Amino acid sequence: MAQHVTTILLWLFVINLGIAFGAGLYEARVVIPSWKDLPPRKWPNTGLLFWAYVTTVPLTLLTLANAVAAWVDDGPRRYWWLAAVVITVVERIATFAYFIPTMVRLNGTEDASGAAVRTGLDQWLLLNNGRHALTLAAWLAALKALSLPPL
Repeated sequence: MAQHVTTILLWLFVINLGIAFGAGLYEARVVIPSWKDLPPRKWPNTGLLFWAYVTTVPLTLLTLANAVAAWVDDGPRRYWWLAAVVITVVERIATFAYFIPTMVRLNGTEDASGAAVRTGLDQWLLLNNGRHALTLAAWLAALKALSLPPL
């Protein structure tokens, strides 16, 4: 029974990382560039409309649950699984320390010049490429773990 629970956790982790990676690329390439000529008050709050339900809460909880499951696993998938968890922890820390607060700050810049908002948004998008790389690396490591047999 416990083996099935850990396999389900790993599956959920893989699925959520895949959704986060794909949706993150879509947002960075399609959604956010369309905001550049809009005042921040007209930007949709994708954090509350989408990300809170996909990554902010679910991926964070899945990362914690998978950390425990991977730590106690003694099978051949353990190290790939732990690598996926560690990479995701780094990504989650970056998200909560920089990406969420910066987007909240940019959304609240009613009085700032358009150039300052565009510069802040451009920097956010540039650094977001690193977050995409982390999510991709974690997803690939989790997929590798999933491809290996449990003990």
